[in-house]
Amino acid sequence: MKQPKDRNRPENKPVAVIDIGSNSVRLVVFESAKRNPVPLFNEKVLCGLGRSLATTGRLNDPGVERALNALRRFRAIAEQLGVVGMNVIATAAARESENGPDFVHRARKILKTDISVISGKEEAHLAAAGVVSGFPDASGMAADLGGGSLEIIGIHKKHGATGGVTLPLGGLRLIDSSGGCLKKARKIVDAELAKVDWLEKGKGRPFYAVGGTWRAFARLHMSQKNYPLSVMHAYQIPMKEALTFARVVDHLSPSSLEGVESLSRARRETLPYGALVLERLLKRMRPSEFIVSAFGVREGLLYSTLEEEEQKRDPLIVACDELAQLRSRSPKHAWELCKWTDALFGGQGPKETPKEKRLRHAACLVSDIGWRTHPEYRSVQSLSMIAQESFAGLDHPGRAFMALSVYYGNGGLRSADSSRGLYHLIDDNTRSRARIMGAAVRAAYMVSAAMPGVINKTPVFYEDDKLVWHLPKKYVALEGERLEERFAVLAGELGRKPEIRLEVEASQPVIA
Repeated sequence: MKQPKDRNRPENKPVAVIDIGSNSVRLVVFESAKRNPVPLFNEKVLCGLGRSLATTGRLNDPGVERALNALRRFRAIAEQLGVVGMNVIATAAARESENGPDFVHRARKILKTDISVISGKEEAHLAAAGVVSGFPDASGMAADLGGGSLEIIGIHKKHGATGGVTLPLGGLRLIDSSGGCLKKARKIVDAELAKVDWLEKGKGRPFYAVGGTWRAFARLHMSQKNYPLSVMHAYQIPMKEALTFARVVDHLSPSSLEGVESLSRARRETLPYGALVLERLLKRMRPSEFIVSAFGVREGLLYSTLEEEEQKRDPLIVACDELAQLRSRSPKHAWELCKWTDALFGGQGPKETPKEKRLRHAACLVSDIGWRTHPEYRSVQSLSMIAQESFAGLDHPGRAFMALSVYYGNGGLRSADSSRGLYHLIDDNTRSRARIMGAAVRAAYMVSAAMPGVINKTPVFYEDDKLVWHLPKKYVALEGERLEERFAVLAGELGRKPEIRLEVEASQPVIA
């Protein structure tokens, strides 16, 4: 994994995306237009613009006024944050309603910028771009459920987004068109899905779910399982389990969900209908699994504005490098750890796939971000930061590996009882690799003190049944009991005998 050439480039100015949807109007201000989008500010107002669209053909009047008031505030916030680029889109409600053009005209005057009223197919492609921005290797089917419509599109790693269809199956629209009757809504959903003759192309492939209603569905499932993470992005549910759970939720009434604290009142209203759409869609598509994408149309819009070279950058490595820049004692040392630990894997060491190597490098980059925390709490706090950080391009087992690597690196190879169950998200091989990583970082710090220009000159290598650490003459004074103890732990994790070779003279190495 190469260190990005432009990691010291000047910081860009904030950019904003405003998404005027059928249910909500949202402002997201990103730190800058880059591969790892970091939100500076994020606000959503539930306006219900499309609440009565199915029966009246018009935007909801109170919703219009709420939306316009929200846009006034959003413009003021954007100015306060020094936003240099504002991208505004309007979706199903604005494009399909009789009074949509008038609303858009008023909104433009308030925002003093253009508003793109995008088509259903454009919305589907932006949702697909959002999924790709969050899952660089995404390949499967994506669907975005909003308040007014459902967009479905195929994603291929080689061919990009394919197809793309929009259906009038948003949560608010279903409530309106069915008169609040789930039985009637089921017939409407089945009739609309029957019009799409290529849904079977998703059979056996991942299904990426976009939209707040489906995130709420996944959050409810997560709480039922007492899941150890609260991060929604990349949360997976096996197909059969997702289908079964959807069948349960789509029979619930909003009143039966009142006791669920994680659900807002608005989500309690639309969740049964969102679960109904999901259940009927999964039944037709038969994907391999349900995967939550926290990246959708807004992130897809930002992603589509990036240069091709920026789009190709690894979002996980970019994010970890930025964390190292902000919080570690030496970002350069973090990159040196990547190369230093390369010698421990492959060859005579444990085998490693390209995906595993990428995760190891990411763990090296964030290994020192908790150094300012009190030593007694450093391991747990560092684990918590990694476990909850907003990473793209990272699944939950990968997140658990990184968090445990940092946990062990800061606290030693003690019990993982404080790891909040992350230990159980990964297999034995991955747990072993996390322990090796933790032991390696702890040993390296005994020589480098987390400063650059040292460990790159003190190589480790395998020799017969030994793990050897060569300390050149310049660094022999660093040898000591703590160094020997930590290196012995690392060698033990690798099933080798430890040997530290001290170079007194170039031709006279000494074994410590």
